[in-house]
Amino acid sequence: MRNAGAQALEVDVTDQASVLTALQHLATSHGRVDLAVNAASPYGGSRPFGGGPLARAAPTGLTDWTTLPVSGAFGFLSACASFMSAQGGPSTIVQLTGGSARRGMPGRGLWAAGSFGVRALTQAAASELRDQQIHVALLIVDAVIDRSGGDDLATADQGSLADAVAYLAEQSPRAMTHELQVTPAGDNWTP
Repeated sequence: MRNAGAQALEVDVTDQASVLTALQHLATSHGRVDLAVNAASPYGGSRPFGGGPLARAAPTGLTDWTTLPVSGAFGFLSACASFMSAQGGPSTIVQLTGGSARRGMPGRGLWAAGSFGVRALTQAAASELRDQQIHVALLIVDAVIDRSGGDDLATADQGSLADAVAYLAEQSPRAMTHELQVTPAGDNWTP
């Protein structure tokens, strides 16, 4: 990655100052920041995945599945909005979330509550920053992400997700996509 010009930084997306420091570091090291992507997944400490059925949810379930994702989106979007507004000119901010941002499902209502919050903050940022030519988009990954490099059509591969981010980043201010959903062909797609 470093040979391609990538630089890894440790950032706490729930902390605006941490995100802002990282953006300022990148601007000092590399110049203008044209794209910021939050693919962090600070979801739930309680089990089962998604929070489980509401009647059996852990006492900390709502906090576990809503506070971290919403705080992460807020810290990231807020810091990026401030930085990119001050920087001026066209840029793109992409916030990723899961398919639960589209609908509540049995056993995943707590996850959906957090994802709905992420979606709402991203929509607000998109509306607030459009006139500054700052393109804010929500990439909804309605799939399990394959980290093994396999070719299972029921999972999303990381390269295709990177392509989706590139598509959003390359859009003209004359035709901005503010929400993009990706679902693999072998997975269930629900309109």
